Amino acid sequence: MKELHSGVCAPKGFRAGGIWCGIKADSRKRDLALIYSERPCVPAAMFTTNAVKGASLLVTREHVAAGSLHAIVANSGNANTCTGDAGVEAARRTAALIADEFAVSPKSVAVASTGVIGVPLPMSAIESEISSLADSLCGDAAGHNAALEAIMTTDTRKKDGAIEIDLSGVPVRIGAMTKGSGMIHPNMATMLCFITTDADVSREMLEKALRRAVGHSFNRLTVDGDMSTNDMTLILANGAAGNPPVTTENEDFTVFSDALESLCISLARKMARDGEGATRLLTVAVRGAKDEICAETLAKSVAASSLMKAAIFGADANWGRALCALGYAGVDFDPEKVDVSFASRAGSVLVCKDSHAAQFSEEEAKRILSEEEVEINIDLTGGASGAAVVWGCDLTYEYIKINGEYRS
Repeated sequence: MKELHSGVCAPKGFRAGGIWCGIKADSRKRDLALIYSERPCVPAAMFTTNAVKGASLLVTREHVAAGSLHAIVANSGNANTCTGDAGVEAARRTAALIADEFAVSPKSVAVASTGVIGVPLPMSAIESEISSLADSLCGDAAGHNAALEAIMTTDTRKKDGAIEIDLSGVPVRIGAMTKGSGMIHPNMATMLCFITTDADVSREMLEKALRRAVGHSFNRLTVDGDMSTNDMTLILANGAAGNPPVTTENEDFTVFSDALESLCISLARKMARDGEGATRLLTVAVRGAKDEICAETLAKSVAASSLMKAAIFGADANWGRALCALGYAGVDFDPEKVDVSFASRAGSVLVCKDSHAAQFSEEEAKRILSEEEVEINIDLTGGASGAAVVWGCDLTYEYIKINGEYRS
């Protein structure tokens, strides 16, 4: 894979842009984004499993089901959730405004929103700036960066990427952007993720590749145990690369699917590191579980433990909190056969052997856990082969401050 630097604009035929339209009335940060393809795109999407869902998500789900998309329009600063019929009307109106600008069907426009729940979306602000949004489109890194800025809320870091792969001798590109810093928990993690590709891929294969990629990345990500109402991962494939169509699980599908998964894992790690108030990226790896699903469940339990996350913040080698979290995960394992080690670029230290304290230096453990990226490696030594990796972050004072003042 070759790394590129223009995000969603890296694939052929895509342009992006972003403007400030006044949704964030107390800020001049961009708050309205657009991604557009001149060619119709095959879409695939995954959405939050929260029973409470944003209006934009409901509308986009209908539009994705229709089978062809040209554009994604997204706003930050307002979730357009718990706003009743008016919220759905606002989402449909937003899609129609973009459709009018480009003479396409409203059903070919996906809509996304992120921000405060329960506040009506200020449609007058959006309506007055739709032409400016369309004019902001460009097909390079500047367009990508403007759109990315426009979907950010409490994010403090850019989370994006682009790669080039080869399908049957034809260069194919995949680009992506994500936003998400808090209210992040699996199925799905709280986020907006927009992915573009110029690959020619059938809808069935695109959906299969996306499900696999999300399952191994965003659904293995946790920041604070809260699942959002507006989560959306959406990929558009416009076929502009001209590769032989990928319609079966052949070698090209494997290459494409692996590349998409790799890109999504990179984005998931960036989201975990940018968790609200986070000072450390936490990786939890479990080996020796009955199967991959059991390993994933156990790893998620440890990564989501508030006590474990607080210990990581304090660089405290309190391995007992990891065993505690394993024990209430609801997965069968031998609690007397657990090894735990902590690792970072500063080294590795075994802190628990067969579920008992190992002899280790507290000073060495603290030095290891004081790095920006730390790992908890858990080996269930019963001889099974299930393994999984989950990403999270520490729990800090700043997290409380951010969320205590979120609407202030």
